[in-house]
Amino acid sequence: MTLYKNMPSSKIITFDNLSLQEMNEDAELIPLMTPEDEEEMNNELLPNDLPILPLRNTVLFPGVVIPITAGRDKSIKLINDANASGKVIGVVAQKDESVEEPTANDIYHIGTVARIIRVLKMPDGNTTVILQGKKRFEIDQITQSEPYFKATIKEVPEERPEKDDQEFDTIIESIKDLAIDIIKESPNIPTEATFAIKNIESKPFLVNFVSSNMNLFVKEKQGLLSIHNLKERALETLRFMNLELQKLELKNDIQSKVRFDLDQQQREYFLQQQMKTIQEELGGVSHEAEIEEMRNKAKSKKWDDKIAKHFEKEVSKLQRTNPNSPDFGIQRNYLELFLELPWGEFTHDNFDLKRAQKILDRDHYGLEDVKKRIIEHLAVLKLRKDMKSPILCLYGPPGVGKTSIGKSIAEALGREYVRMSLGGLRDEAEIRGHRKTYIGAMPGRILQNIKKAKTSNPVFVLDEIDKLSSSHNGDPSSALLEVLDPEQNAEFYDNFLEIGYDLSKVMFIATSNSLSTIQPALKDRMEIINMSGYTIEEKVEIAKKHLLPKQLKEHGLKETDLIIGKKQIEKIVTGYTRESGVRSLEKKIAQMVRHAAKSIAMEESYNVKVTDEDILEVLKAPRLERDKYENNDTAGVVTGLAWTSVGGDILFIESTISKGKGNMTMTGNLGTVMKESVTIAMEYIKSNAEELGIKAETLESNNIHIHVPEGATPKDGPSAGIAMLTSMVSSFTQKKVKKSLAMTGEITLRGKVLPVGGIKEKILAAKRANIKEIIMCSENKRDIDEIKPEYLKGLTFHYVDTMKEVIDLAITNQKVKNPKKI
Repeated sequence: MTLYKNMPSSKIITFDNLSLQEMNEDAELIPLMTPEDEEEMNNELLPNDLPILPLRNTVLFPGVVIPITAGRDKSIKLINDANASGKVIGVVAQKDESVEEPTANDIYHIGTVARIIRVLKMPDGNTTVILQGKKRFEIDQITQSEPYFKATIKEVPEERPEKDDQEFDTIIESIKDLAIDIIKESPNIPTEATFAIKNIESKPFLVNFVSSNMNLFVKEKQGLLSIHNLKERALETLRFMNLELQKLELKNDIQSKVRFDLDQQQREYFLQQQMKTIQEELGGVSHEAEIEEMRNKAKSKKWDDKIAKHFEKEVSKLQRTNPNSPDFGIQRNYLELFLELPWGEFTHDNFDLKRAQKILDRDHYGLEDVKKRIIEHLAVLKLRKDMKSPILCLYGPPGVGKTSIGKSIAEALGREYVRMSLGGLRDEAEIRGHRKTYIGAMPGRILQNIKKAKTSNPVFVLDEIDKLSSSHNGDPSSALLEVLDPEQNAEFYDNFLEIGYDLSKVMFIATSNSLSTIQPALKDRMEIINMSGYTIEEKVEIAKKHLLPKQLKEHGLKETDLIIGKKQIEKIVTGYTRESGVRSLEKKIAQMVRHAAKSIAMEESYNVKVTDEDILEVLKAPRLERDKYENNDTAGVVTGLAWTSVGGDILFIESTISKGKGNMTMTGNLGTVMKESVTIAMEYIKSNAEELGIKAETLESNNIHIHVPEGATPKDGPSAGIAMLTSMVSSFTQKKVKKSLAMTGEITLRGKVLPVGGIKEKILAAKRANIKEIIMCSENKRDIDEIKPEYLKGLTFHYVDTMKEVIDLAITNQKVKNPKKI
């Protein structure tokens, strides 16, 4: 057996730890054992007693060569004495390596007989001895403790498998393969060690060699040494090797990932430094300069200590963030918003009340309630100097100037104007913003508009607040509760900003076409101002003062190029539009202006002063003149008054009787409430037939049919109740209804008349239809008192409490032409 080949002391190599061993490629140690060497070693006889050398942190296996550094005086004396005599010693492992002076109970009793190969004196005074394991032994009895242990021993026989044991051969092959894999995975073992493993011919030596060099605790190695059956020891060794390989693979995987991350970070750092240098050369701003610029801007901001501390904390966070990280961009956007918001910036209100009144009157005709409320607010503000802004809701039909008056209010107050359309909005984040942790996060539109206004007290129009909708993304109308509450909006919380912002000085003006779709809690927070439709006279004035000059300017014409008189404007209003506002009227005027513009461009002759014939030529025949009062020649025809989303209108209630069995039919696309009104009227007639001058036989022998024209249009509501009753009484009595009369009111089975809504719109519709007299509930008189006298000019009102009063007023004693025989 060749262990050394003229090996100098400087080239000693330890095989202490296979997983961590560093091997010098110039080493001359060849730790291999041939089968002949093994046979010779097995035939050697063991002495009866041996000096015992305890090892602190390793276990010696048969056939394996290891260097041992002796530091204890007892160990050095034992090595010197043994080297001078037989060179054979017993090597055992300590149970606890921290014990400096082990006793017989501190050492394992199974060890390995070793031969001293060489003893070397080291410069530090320690002694290094190179040992080769021979055979396993067991301590029988300790015979000496001083100056070192001596003991009687007995050989531990090894149970070996048969020569043709295929399972054992497979285990040995697996050990070789795993050992090679471990060498490949371990960065500390040179690949040359693979050749040593492949050239080991002795199977027991391979098991012992691998067991000795594995990265195991002393207790685990001792356990392997104590296994008498070689096959079992090989299997246990294979199990430990599998664990060792898994640890190495995991360790290498982690190291490769960490190394990649470090390499990537270093690469990004160097690139960032290069970019910084290039930016500075090109005159750009580095990230540090950008952050410094933010701090300088912050010094001029009018914010309190709480906000200043929050800003400084967020700037410090930006400084610590890698510029290439996505978080850097999000944080920078956040801080830019912080700096762009007008913290504590307010425009000074103009307290010239007469000037404000002139501006409001100049831009809008009528709308007295709105103008009055704005002037009142200015007056209080002038006296108090500091007051929470009101939150107004302008409620009315389309086209009456709800949105446009916001601009006039802003000009009158001397404030900035912003408008936000809420129509179709269904995401709460549009109001409150997104949390900045999300990619593409943005502040809500409230703060975006405040940033755009560059002041914290603009006039803020929330357009179409009744058309908000909710979805799985939340309910925006609930988010608006905080915005529109004067007690809460001083600390409005936006998810993106993450700190309260003061909206208490903002003058919010909401607009709405309907109050029914607005959340009750939201409606409660707003001051509702009703903006009803315009009268014909008002529309004529608006067209003359605003719409016509605007359209002439938009079409490139001068005021002298086209003149439309009041009479002609009234013809357009009555014949071609049917609305509460003036949008359709503006379109018709634009049509007239375009006709003039075309004539001028084509050098054709045209009438500068528009005539009725010109209107017919350009706008064609009138289509909307059907809501005029007709006549009272037919029984059962009554004029009712209705409210629609575009203002008031008149509708005709028709009824007729025919021979039958007292059945009742209803047509005209009537809603449930309207049908119930017909049923109530019929039952009232039946129960009061004698008083109404109707015979019971007439009711039983005739069918009655009630119809409301324009069958394609859905109709509902209780306000046509008295009109239904009057129509049916007229049919059953064949008496005329009073001429130029309209009516509105709800009925009950007791014969009471109840008040209804939309009075102003209904009165305007009655005036348009040339109605002279109107019947309504006496409780509606309070609504009439609130209407301007000029709207009521030419109208006579009859206030009633019972249906009998309605019949007395509406039904004449005169029979209709060609009455039916009943």
